[in-house]
Parts: sequence; structure tokens; C-alpha cells
Amino acid sequence: MAVDFPTSMLIEQMAAAGRPPLHELSVEEARALGPAMIETQGPGPEMARVEDHSIPVEGGEIQLRLLDPKQQTRGVIVWYHGGGWVIGSVAESDTLGRKLAERTSCAVVLVEYRMAPEHRYPTAVDDSYAALEWVSEHLEDIAGTTDLPLIVGGDSAGGNLSAVMAQRARDRSGPKIDLQLLVYPVTDADFERPSYTDPENQLLLSREGMDWFWDHYVPDASRRTEPDASPLHAESLAGLPPAVVMTAEHDPLRDEGEEYAKRLEEAGVPVDFKRYPGQMHAFLTLLMLPGSESGLQQISKAVRACIVRYAKGQPAMAAR
Repeated sequence: MAVDFPTSMLIEQMAAAGRPPLHELSVEEARALGPAMIETQGPGPEMARVEDHSIPVEGGEIQLRLLDPKQQTRGVIVWYHGGGWVIGSVAESDTLGRKLAERTSCAVVLVEYRMAPEHRYPTAVDDSYAALEWVSEHLEDIAGTTDLPLIVGGDSAGGNLSAVMAQRARDRSGPKIDLQLLVYPVTDADFERPSYTDPENQLLLSREGMDWFWDHYVPDASRRTEPDASPLHAESLAGLPPAVVMTAEHDPLRDEGEEYAKRLEEAGVPVDFKRYPGQMHAFLTLLMLPGSESGLQQISKAVRACIVRYAKGQPAMAAR
């Protein structure tokens, strides 16, 4: 089906504004679009606590933002923002993070990993893991207890980092992750998949746009199949935490996200998968779109179920 009416109207508004496509912009020009995105999202729900933290990483430091909901904290979500490892920020994902915290009764930690091209692969991966370890070590400070589920999640490039974190935590024996939220994740660098070449999918994100992102993040194409860059290339997906995987019908990343969901299931990992018809890339973070509300409902339901099963000492999600 075609994109739904609200998405179509948004695309028309963007076209009328005369903004060049992403791949024709410089990095600085692309990042300058962020403040306008913040204005469209609004402030988000009030939190009981909002704290910014600096943590040391190799070669510098990164910033984390803790969003603690007003209700009792029942879990912790480490959220990695999207933006092709080049654009995006904690500030731009603040409203989404607040909504996630309110809907799930979880503290949400937004991660400001260092971005390309100033910091190329694997810096974002290493920063993301350092943030995950820090959160795991500070669960009691964050939530008042260590006895609650730890969840990783993110959209697009953030979904990529979340999938990689789940694999790295498995391979390094921790931190223990109870659920992964993979929202239209980047899992591969194959631009010849049908979802990449379909003209109807060249919308907010295009094939050329993804090429632009990868060229900044991993310019050495021979390294793009490393599992830390493309988690679909991991030798095995067995033993990973249960996953929520959502894709958009009109998204170049659709096929690789769905193949990752299939491989997870084949490896015995419980998967809550949904393709959103009539939606384009970034629908979850475009909070003015109805598709965003549907995505938030799927995430909230899965997280609440994870919390209940954790409390009962059961697996985070039953297999389909």
C-alpha cells in the first residue's frame, strides 16, 4: 500500500520547503536540521528526575541523560538514538525518551555516543558498550535496586547499536540484557536488496542517503561486514535476549531488519515482529504521525510483559 495520508502530507510539506536530499548536504548542514526537529516534538511528559552525566571512555568522554518517570521505576532502558551514526543527539531524542519512560515505567538512559566522520567505526560501538556497562554498574543509583530488567533499544543506527550491544554482551558475558528493542534497525550494508532499490521507498531515507551515512561511518567497505558494523553477519544469533523488531513498509532498511528478525527466530530467540504498513523510515520518532503511537504501544506492551515475567523469574518473552 502507499504511505498513509499523514505521512504523505508530511512528505509534501518537506518537499515544499525545498530542502535538498540528505546525501547532497554537508555533515554540518545535516546536523543543523536537528533543532527544527526538536521544535516539532514538544517538551514531552514531566519526569521525577532528569540528570545529565559525563562518563569516561577511551579517548575522551560521552554524555548520558537519565529520565526517571514519576511512577515507580520497574526497569531500565538504555536508548541509542538514530541518525546514521552521523546526525542526531540526546536533545533530539529527549521527548521520545520521556514518552518511553512514562509508558513503560522504566528509567530511560539516552546515550550521546561520539559520531562520524569525526569518530568513525568502531567508536560508536565502543562508546555504546561503555554506556551499557556504566548503567549496569549504577542500577541502584538509577532505580533504587539492581533487581529489575535491563533493556537496550534504539531506532535505525540506534537499532544497529542495540543489536550489536546484545551480541557483545552475550560474547563478553555481560551485562545481562533482558530485552532488545530494534526499531527499523540497520543490520547490513547491502544496497541491492529490493527494499533499497524500490522507487516507492526513496522518501525521508533513500538508498543514496544510506550510502552517505556508511561512507562517513565505515568508509572502508571491506569492514562493513564485520558483526560490530553489520550484526546480520554474526556467525550465530543464538543465546541473544528476546527482541522486538519493527520495520516500515516504505523503508530501504525493511528487508535487512526483517531478515534479522527471521534469523533471530531461527536461532531460537523469541521475537515480537511487526511490519508497519503505509509507514516510512523514522515513523517512530516523528511523533506527530499516528504510526508513532502504534509503535510506542508495541514497545510499551513488550516492556511491560518483560517486567512481569522478570518479576516471576520467567523468560522475558514467550516464543511465538
